[in-house]
Amino acid sequence: QVQLVESGGGLVQAGGSLRLSCGASAPTFSINVMGWFRQAPGKEREFVGALRWRGGSISYIDSVKGRFTISGDAAKNTVYLQMNSLKPEDTAVYYCAAQPVGRSVYDYWGQGTQVTVSS
Repeated sequence: QVQLVESGGGLVQAGGSLRLSCGASAPTFSINVMGWFRQAPGKEREFVGALRWRGGSISYIDSVKGRFTISGDAAKNTVYLQMNSLKPEDTAVYYCAAQPVGRSVYDYWGQGTQVTVSS
């Protein structure tokens, strides 16, 4: 069982920045991929980006490329989502998720953190 705890959400004006953190209770060698997702009111949950611990590859959806940056600190079992140039359409609950080694799905999810971007 892996527990994920997110922090860093809040209210920010358009053009501002926030950094989300996601701490995992399991070491990184047991996790294949750490992903970030978001869900806006009335919409389905959307993949934002992911970090693959082995190899360090990172992927993003097109709408956040150049504005969001995912990074990780293996020593702290923590992944970050740096969000710059925020837009009102980025408003959502943001979740981190873990895909364990040997699995191809995200088995573990954090509780979510609210990000609100005002215009």
